[in-house]
Amino acid sequence: MIQTRIITGKKELQTFINLPKHLHKNHKLWVPPIYSDEQKYYNHQSNPSFLYCETVLALCYQNETPVGRIMGIINHRYNKIRSEKYGRFSWFESINDQEVSNSLLEFTENWAKEKGMSRLIGPYGMNYLDPEGFIIEGFEYPPTIATNYNFEYYLQLLKESGYEKENDYVVYKIDLPNKIPDLYYRIRERILKTGQFELVEFSTKNELRKNTLPLLKLMNQCFTEITGYSFLDEREIAIVGKQYISLLDPRFIKVVKYKSEMVGFIIAMPHISEGLRKSKGKLFPFGFLKILTALKNSKQIDLLLGGVKQQYRAIGIDVLLGMSIIETAVKAGFILLDSHHELDKNVKVRAEMEKMGGTVYKKYRVFSKNLR
Repeated sequence: MIQTRIITGKKELQTFINLPKHLHKNHKLWVPPIYSDEQKYYNHQSNPSFLYCETVLALCYQNETPVGRIMGIINHRYNKIRSEKYGRFSWFESINDQEVSNSLLEFTENWAKEKGMSRLIGPYGMNYLDPEGFIIEGFEYPPTIATNYNFEYYLQLLKESGYEKENDYVVYKIDLPNKIPDLYYRIRERILKTGQFELVEFSTKNELRKNTLPLLKLMNQCFTEITGYSFLDEREIAIVGKQYISLLDPRFIKVVKYKSEMVGFIIAMPHISEGLRKSKGKLFPFGFLKILTALKNSKQIDLLLGGVKQQYRAIGIDVLLGMSIIETAVKAGFILLDSHHELDKNVKVRAEMEKMGGTVYKKYRVFSKNLR
């Protein structure tokens, strides 16, 4: 017997959080989350996203054995700004069973319809910092900390449930050190020669902490038009900054200022998937040492976030930021750069990646289904 039920207590929440490690126990490249962060994520007191997101958590049972999970989300802040009635599904996990998948998705669809939603899209989390999209190509490569790593059969499960492509994202890999095109050096020289733009780099975490708030506020200004993005308020920014500051290396955060105003940024970090696997998602007693070792020994740099204020685009600030990250990575001994998600329709960014020698090696997809 298959049944999907709403989570109502702490015991079921722990089952929800721990279910993926059981389903993926033989999934070679799967990376566990940091479980202490998972506890905070689902806690209404510690995660301010719950202030504007209406949610439901559910588990699917097969003969009382948990075999799947899903989170339904309505981001009222995003829907209000975009004048949309979109529900979201996230953190979907399932055994390879169409009946189980259908039960989870239909549960979430009915919940969203009852809330007046006309469409369900996903996987999307509560905000833009949560992983989005299922991987559809490149399963042979390890995931980064900011992406989902799902079973390939999820794609068929969703298709059979009536889900279609909403958006596709591509991920580029750039082999390092590679020759940066001469044109980019000329662009950088031209920008810096004006004396109005300044590339800001950091060498200590203390310097980084002082700039975290304005940097993340800049992210709000850069991402307003991106599908799925809802702005972060100051409380969220403070929490995000505190959560990630311990993992970030100041060398791989770059900012461009125009007359002392932050107008562009890029954030990258060493690839730490192997450290997370070895730690099994636990920081203590020794998990954090395994993560730190992975950070130290990594030869891959992963881009996480980057943006330029709209009025300062197309003048080369992205080139200035990208070149700086690449030069720093090469100097530090990295041999590969992962671009993170680029919308497949974003021909301008894709062209820049390819000029730098990038090749697409992964693809992700966000799915959607009309509810009416």
